Amino acid sequence: QVQLVESGGGLVPPGGSLRLSCVASGIIFRFSTMGWYRQAPGKERDLVAGITGDRRTNYADSVKGRFTISRDNLKNTVYLQMNSLKPEDTAVYYCNFPNGARNYWGKGTLVTVSA
Repeated sequence: QVQLVESGGGLVPPGGSLRLSCVASGIIFRFSTMGWYRQAPGKERDLVAGITGDRRTNYADSVKGRFTISRDNLKNTVYLQMNSLKPEDTAVYYCNFPNGARNYWGKGTLVTVSA
C-alpha cells in the first residue's frame, strides 16, 4: 500500500532553515507527481510546492524564492528546503501523492518558527 513518511520538522528561529524529507513506498515514484502542503492552526491545508516526474516545479506565492522542492528517485524521496523562515511558516507540513480521484497523505511533520 502507499506510504508517505515525513521527517525533518522542528523548532527554528526566524531567518533559519530546515529541510523536510518524505520517503514514499508503494508507488512508481520516478513517474509520480509529489507535493508538500501545510496546515496552520485554524486554517485550511494549502499547497506549498509540487514537483512532477520530469522535475517541473510550482510554488505558492508566499514561499517563492525561499523554498525549494526537489526529488531523489533512487531514494524514493522528495525534499523541501526551506530558507529564510518566517513565523507565518509555522504549520504541520504534509507530503502528498495525488493519484487520480484519491490523494494520499503522510502524517505530517511540525515546523515551528519562533524566537
